Amino acid sequence: MAKEIITQIKLQVPGGQANPAPPIGPALGQHGLNIMEFCKQFNEKTKDKQGVILPVVITVYKDKSFTFIMKEPPVAVALKKAAGLAKASPEPGRNFIGQVTHEEVAEIARQKMRDLNTTKLESAVRMVAGSARSMGIKVVDKK
Repeated sequence: MAKEIITQIKLQVPGGQANPAPPIGPALGQHGLNIMEFCKQFNEKTKDKQGVILPVVITVYKDKSFTFIMKEPPVAVALKKAAGLAKASPEPGRNFIGQVTHEEVAEIARQKMRDLNTTKLESAVRMVAGSARSMGIKVVDKK
């Protein structure tokens, strides 16, 4: 028989750097989970992705056990990396602070495909391009 699920916790944690400090400690502690066990498992699975922000969904069961699923880094993080930026524009739409090519947008869309709510690459590319515009990043044909 399947375990009874109590809740799901969604966090964004840097790869290989999970520790009991906020936001992980309080989020897991309020459900009575072993915080250090999660940190050990997460850090072991993400040791090759040091420092990359990874969304994680932790499923909490009635017997205080848990499982977790890691997703691909957020589109915004990938776009900033591709454009070589530290942060997005404070005035998107008016002030463009970087640019990415259509090829880079398509590659980011391919990587995020399993996390997006579409099965068509064309739709995923449009979603990523929209995120780029809302961050003040122009999508151009070639650099």
